[in-house]
Amino acid sequence: MTPLPLTARQQTLIDFYGYCTLGMTPQQFYAKWQVTHEDMAFICSRSTSTVRRWFKRGVNYRRPKSTDLRHLALMDFLLEQYQDIPPELLNLLCRCDSPAGTLRERHT
Repeated sequence: MTPLPLTARQQTLIDFYGYCTLGMTPQQFYAKWQVTHEDMAFICSRSTSTVRRWFKRGVNYRRPKSTDLRHLALMDFLLEQYQDIPPELLNLLCRCDSPAGTLRERHT
């Protein structure tokens, strides 16, 4: 398969995304949404013990990685905008491997 060439608009989108400072701390996410450490671990593909260390102080503290901050910010965006995103677009974005089916099937 031959890679597709990028249009100027697509290159602009790559630049926009690359320079985007999208990020939300675990503390901000936890304060905004009624979630557990297990939920946050699932969102960020981390262990629950790692997430717990994000909330510790001192030698047990572990700083979240920039990818974790981006995952939480993206999840915050999806939670805020969920009702406005067409089901077809949501299912393209997040193909659901769950036995429960697509996003709309699971939550309607």
